[in-house]
Amino acid sequence: MILQGVTASYPLAHFGAIIGPSGCGKTSLLKFIAGIAPGEEEGAVLWQGRNLAEEDFRASELAYVPQFSLAHGELTVRESVRFALDLRVAGLTSEERSRRVEQILADTSIQELGNERIKTLSGGQRRRVTLAMELTSGPRILLCDEVTSGLDHRSESGILDLLRRQSHEQGRLILSVTHSLEHLDQYDSVLVLHQGRAVFHGSFSELLEHFSITNPSELYAVLDGLDSDGIRGVPSGTIAESFPKSSGDVAHPGLLAQMRVLLVRRILTFTRSKSGLGLQLGFTLGFPLIVSLFAWGGVPEARNLSWGLGAGGIGQYEEARDFLVHSSKVGSLISGIVMFQVILLALMGANNSGREIAGERPIFEIERISGLRPLAYVGSKVIFMSILVLIQSITMGGFVHLTCDFPGDPWVQTGFLLLINAAVTSICLGLSAVMKSPDQASLASVYLVGFQLPLSGAVLALPEFLGGLVRPLVSSYWSWSGVLQTLRDGHYHQIIESVIQTPLASSGLCLWVLLTHIVLGLLVAWGGCERRQTG
Repeated sequence: MILQGVTASYPLAHFGAIIGPSGCGKTSLLKFIAGIAPGEEEGAVLWQGRNLAEEDFRASELAYVPQFSLAHGELTVRESVRFALDLRVAGLTSEERSRRVEQILADTSIQELGNERIKTLSGGQRRRVTLAMELTSGPRILLCDEVTSGLDHRSESGILDLLRRQSHEQGRLILSVTHSLEHLDQYDSVLVLHQGRAVFHGSFSELLEHFSITNPSELYAVLDGLDSDGIRGVPSGTIAESFPKSSGDVAHPGLLAQMRVLLVRRILTFTRSKSGLGLQLGFTLGFPLIVSLFAWGGVPEARNLSWGLGAGGIGQYEEARDFLVHSSKVGSLISGIVMFQVILLALMGANNSGREIAGERPIFEIERISGLRPLAYVGSKVIFMSILVLIQSITMGGFVHLTCDFPGDPWVQTGFLLLINAAVTSICLGLSAVMKSPDQASLASVYLVGFQLPLSGAVLALPEFLGGLVRPLVSSYWSWSGVLQTLRDGHYHQIIESVIQTPLASSGLCLWVLLTHIVLGLLVAWGGCERRQTG
C-alpha cells in the first residue's frame, strides 16, 4: 500500500500544495481523490456530506490537470477550449458558449493565443491551455499534478499566480502536487508526505517552525532523517477530504451530443495533419494502382478445351499442355490479385486504427474524469473509421475492376473487400484500446497483418488439422474466399480451384465470420475503454 494513513481537511477557496520526496505517494493521493487510483488503496473521501466511495463526484465537480499538456496539437487554443466546453456542458446557446470560451481564455491569460495551434506553443503556454480546458465546466475542485514541472522560473511563477487567483476569486479548492520548494509561501497550506504518510499539514510559516528550518530547501534533508516509526505531526487515519456545502452542478451533454463533438474534432485533427492525411491518400490511391499493374491490360479470357478435334495425338497433347499452362497462369493471377487486395486493405485497416485509442489514451482518461462516456468515445471512432473504410474499399474494388476488367460481380466483391478492411480496423481498434502504449498497439497490429497471408492458405495450404484450427481467426481467408466465390457461375471458378490448394468457404459463411470479427473487435474496443488505465 503506497498511502498509509493520511488525513487532511480543506475548505473551499483554498490553494494547497502537496510535497514530498519521489515515490512518497503524492500522485497516488490525487488519483485516489479523483477516483482513478489503481484500486489497492483503502480510505474515505468526503465531499459535501457524501462518502465518495458510495456516491462519486459529479462530472462538473472535479477536474484533473496532469503534468503535461493533453491537447491535440493540430487544434487552435480557442478550438481546444471550445471542444472541451462542448464535451462537458450542455444547455448553452452558441453565443453563450463563445462568451464563456473568451472569458476562460482571458482568465487564464491566453486570449492573445486563441488562433495559435497547440503544437506551436511553449511548455508554459500549453499548461495554461490544459488548465483552461479543465475550467470549462466550472469545477469546485481542481487537482493539479506537477503542472509547473520543467518550467522556467517566470513560467512557474505565472502558473502559480494563475492557480492562486482561480482559487481565491472563483471559490475553488485547488490541490497542487509539486517538487518545487521555492514558491511554497504562495500556497495557503502545505501537506508533506513521507513514505506514504502525512508528516505535516499547515501553513508555510508553521512548516518552517515544525521542522526547525529557515529555508524550505532544507526540508528533504530533515525528512531523510525520519523513519516510519519516527514520523511526527499528523495522526494516522484514512484519506479524507471534507468540505462545506456548495452548489454549481451543470447540465451534462448526452451520449449523441458527445459523439458528435468527438467526431467533428477527429475529422478536424485528421484533415489538418499533413503527414497523416498524406499517408492515407498514398495508401488509398497508391495501393489500387499497384494491384492493377499485374493485370493492367485486363485479366486474360478463360479458354475452353476442344480436346483436339480434327487434330492428331501430338496436337491434342500440345493443346492440353497449353490449356493447363494458360489456366494455371490465369487462375494464379486472379487468386493473387484478390489476395493482394485483401492484404493491402488489411494493412490499411491496421493503419486506420492501430494507434487510434492508445495514441490519445491520456487525453481520453482526463476527459473521462470530466464526464466523457466511453461509449460515446468508441462510437465516434467507429463512425470516423467507417468513413475511411468505405472510401478505401470502394476505391480499391472499383479501380481494380475497371482497370483490369476483373470478372465477377463488382458490388459483391467490393463488399467482401470492405469487410476485410472493416474487420482488421475493428480488431486493431480493440488492440489499441487494451494495449498500454501506442508502440505496443502498433506492434500487435503489424503482427496481425503479417500473419494474414501465410495463415490464409491462399499461397500455401496449411495441414488440414492446423488450417481448421486457425482459419476461423484469419479474416483474410474469409474475404479472399468470398470474393472468389463470386466467380462460381463462370469459367474462371474451375480454373481457380485447380490451382489453389485450400478449399473455399461458402459466401454466406464468409459474410457471417467477417461480421463476427467486426463485432468482436468493437466489443474489445468498448471494453478496453470502459476499463481505466491508471498507470
